[in-house]
Amino acid sequence: MTFFNKLDGQLWQDCDDIYLKHQQICLELQDKHQVNVNLLLLATWLNKQSHFLSLEQWQVLQQDTFKWESRVLLPYRKLRRLSKSCLAADEYQQMLDVELMLERKSQKLILHSLNQLSWHGESCNLASYLSLFNLSESDYPMLINEYI
Repeated sequence: MTFFNKLDGQLWQDCDDIYLKHQQICLELQDKHQVNVNLLLLATWLNKQSHFLSLEQWQVLQQDTFKWESRVLLPYRKLRRLSKSCLAADEYQQMLDVELMLERKSQKLILHSLNQLSWHGESCNLASYLSLFNLSESDYPMLINEYI
């Protein structure tokens, strides 16, 4: 059993706590730069655990995650956003609940991909992951500096 199999429930619970603290920044990165929030949260969590992935490993995780999300989660998110003005509050909440379920599926897929990797990184996971989107530490210092 790997480190991540033992802690996967706690991993995403911890990530939820990070998300609550930095929700605005996470959503800004998602909407403006197509950053995957689950991977962003994972990068912060891994930094706190002193486990580092290489830039190439972040590319693999990004590509693996995007394959599934581009077919299911991202089109659903777009539909939910387009539907907001046409739905009652409870109907819209149901759509948000389904999207959360899809996010949890993404987290399971990320964890599966992560379990296929070995540790090769030596630097900040957040900086490595954000560099995939041509972002630097100076673009989001409040997020980076807290978790390095």
